[in-house]
Amino acid sequence: MIMTVPACGSPPAPAAPSDHGSRALLLDLDGVLLDTRPVMRRAWQRVQEVHGVALPFRDYERHLGREFGDIMERLGVTDAEAVRRTYEAESVATAHLAEEFAGIVETLHAFVAADWRLGVVTSKHVDRAAPLLARLGCPFATIRTPAGAGRTKPAPDPLLLALVDLGVDPASAVYVGDMAVDQESAARAGVPYVHAGWGYGQPTAPAPETVWSPRELLSLLPAKQLVEGSTV
Repeated sequence: MIMTVPACGSPPAPAAPSDHGSRALLLDLDGVLLDTRPVMRRAWQRVQEVHGVALPFRDYERHLGREFGDIMERLGVTDAEAVRRTYEAESVATAHLAEEFAGIVETLHAFVAADWRLGVVTSKHVDRAAPLLARLGCPFATIRTPAGAGRTKPAPDPLLLALVDLGVDPASAVYVGDMAVDQESAARAGVPYVHAGWGYGQPTAPAPETVWSPRELLSLLPAKQLVEGSTV
């Protein structure tokens, strides 16, 4: 699904497909933009209470990055749609427990100032993703969720579709994720991958570039593009 979360002020100009000089920064949501673990843990507790699911949260957490139905299938959970409804309702009710990672908003605005196009590629469904991303107040030009076309991560489809939205070539983009499925999706899409060391998962071989704080992503910007007086 294509969705725009506007920043304060004017929205970004539409991407021009023939603009070969454009760069794009694509990001996962959970564990990269926001710490949503408290929300997910509370939602899973509700699933346990309502549906009698005995699996601990750590079993669910191990598969983060995949679409919810895919996770349920891997966990052997029956009546997955009813479980999804419970999980999503509790997630929306407890969304206030999510917190942005320190420095992420300032870093994203630095990329915007350097004329990079921002996009989000997440396996979180749109009803849960939209209000969380709106809190950041950043001009995401595209947001790809499982509600859209194509297969979900670790397939390359959501990344490639996001780049079609932005009019940017895979080689001119970077995807920042925190789970092995993010790394696999980027590799299959031909998009350079950077692992968010502050997130929830570990990378796989071959070892990707890893950064340990959102501000370290600024190393992707040429020095001349940094904005004078920036606090980041």
